[in-house]
Formats: sequence, C-alpha cells, structure tokens
Amino acid sequence: MNIVLKNFLFALVSMSALYTNAGLPPEGDVKAAKVVEVPGYTEGVVVGADGTIYFSDVYHGVIYSVGREGEARVWATTGAPNGHKILPDGTHLVCDGSRRAVLRLDATGKVLGKAASEYGGKPLRAPNDLTLDPRGGFYFTDPGGSNLQNPIGAVYHVDARGRIQKVAAGLAFPNGIALRPDGKTLLVGESNHNRILSYDVVAPGRVGTKRVFANLPTKEGEQIANEPDGICLDANGNLYVAHYGMRQVQVLSPEGKLLRRYAAGNLTTSNVAFGGARLDQLYVTGALGDEKSSTGALFRLDLKGVKGLKILKSRKS
Repeated sequence: MNIVLKNFLFALVSMSALYTNAGLPPEGDVKAAKVVEVPGYTEGVVVGADGTIYFSDVYHGVIYSVGREGEARVWATTGAPNGHKILPDGTHLVCDGSRRAVLRLDATGKVLGKAASEYGGKPLRAPNDLTLDPRGGFYFTDPGGSNLQNPIGAVYHVDARGRIQKVAAGLAFPNGIALRPDGKTLLVGESNHNRILSYDVVAPGRVGTKRVFANLPTKEGEQIANEPDGICLDANGNLYVAHYGMRQVQVLSPEGKLLRRYAAGNLTTSNVAFGGARLDQLYVTGALGDEKSSTGALFRLDLKGVKGLKILKSRKS
C-alpha cells in the first residue's frame, strides 16, 4: 500500500472518530462534582420541569428533593424506592421493590396508589426501573429473584388505561431501561450478563427478538463489579450507562460503540438523568463505596456541548 493511500485511509478513520465523538467532552475534562450526601445508597434520579432533582435512598425508604438551595429534603417516604419518572400531568411513578409495585405519587409526594402490582393474577417480584412511552404508557423491569442461574427477570408494559402485559422474559437481572424517542427501540440493561439488550418495538407493549446492543467493559483494579444499572439517552441518540461497581458512567454511540468512560464519583454507580437549564448536566446516583455499608451521594457531571432529551410529552393512542 503506497504512502498516499495510507494517509488517505488514516484521514478517513480520524474523521469518522471525530464525527462519532462530536459534542462529547474528553474524559479528562469532566470532573464529578458532589451535590449532596445522604445516609444510604441512592437510586432513581429524575429532574422535574422546574429543575427540582429527585432521588431515592433505597434502604431508608426515602425520596429526596433538591431545589435551587442545594439541600436534600425528604419529599416522600415509601418502602424501597428505586426507578422514578415524572408524567406530563405532574404525577410521579416510582418502582418500589419492597411494595412489589410501581407506585403513583402526586406532586407533593403523597402516594396515590399502585400503577402496577400484578400480572396474570400473581404479584410482581420487585420492580426496578422504568421508562415512559409517547402514548401515555410505560415500560418497567422486574428483576426480582433473577440471576445467571435463575434467569426469571422480566420486562412489562402498562398502557394509558392501566392494562399490563409481559414484554420480555428469561432475563438475568433486567435493570435500567430506556425507550428511544421514536418509540421503535427499547434498550434494557441485563446486569448479570454485563450487557445492553435491544428490542424492536412492534407495537406498544410488543417487541421482536432481543439483540445484544453492546457488551460492556469488565471490572479492573479496585472496581468491585461490572453490572449495568440505570441508563438514559442524549439528543444525539448516545446511551449513558451507570456501570455499577466501576465508578463510571459509560457512553455508547447509537450503534453500541463505547465512546467515553466518565468518572462518576460513586463506586456503586446506580442511575443517571439529564438536567440543568441547557440539559447538559448529568446527575448520577449510587454509594461512595459498598452499597449496603457506605453513605450515598448525588453527583453532577457537567457535559458541555451535550444535550439530554427533553421531557417526554405523551400523545393519545
């Protein structure tokens, strides 16, 4: 191969890499800033339309809110709150493992009831995380009791009328979940296999065969685990993965290529959500050390040049 052709191919590869990483700040430019520390392991971060940040202390059964003053205040008390989303009407959906349900709360934190608690006449095991669909429904994961030896984890869909159906089964701890904005692709973190799965959405609540979207990096050195937890998307279709046990948020391209590994602050990184006036701040939950013995914290990553997805507005079916 002559030198001219070599240089041409190198230029093509370099241009492709620059295009793929366009808008993502270099790893060394992003520092995790601690927003607040609380007694226990944190989860389920979500940011409201007014900028209020909500996140859970799972083992203490508390959901905190953080406003402009930067202080964590108890917003609600449930059982073991986890994944959390805010609906366009201002009500909240919260996965609660101890109550074996997806709870519905009002804007003040009062529990209104259960949005999902059983399927086929049997109670759910332990709902973990959820994502809204554009037709007023939501998908959620239920990994309760599942692992590599007993892959009984499932994904469910609840439509705008409250009807529930099983979407996927046979999973080894399905965890974080995200629906692409066009509603055509569902992404699910399968923690015990250290990977992200992808499903084509045939219709709301119906999906095609699962595919492996990405196999993730494995733990090294002082990292204690490699389990994908909460996930979210930016406006360019990149996927942000809270990689539990690795003290990292990893960014995957729309094709599943690993683009960045950002330091997350928390070792047991658990969940992620965009916020800020320009939607360029990524909020990250977890615990500073071991999940059950360490204090939890909320961190912020300032991702200049990145823009998260806008809050979903539902439409009628």
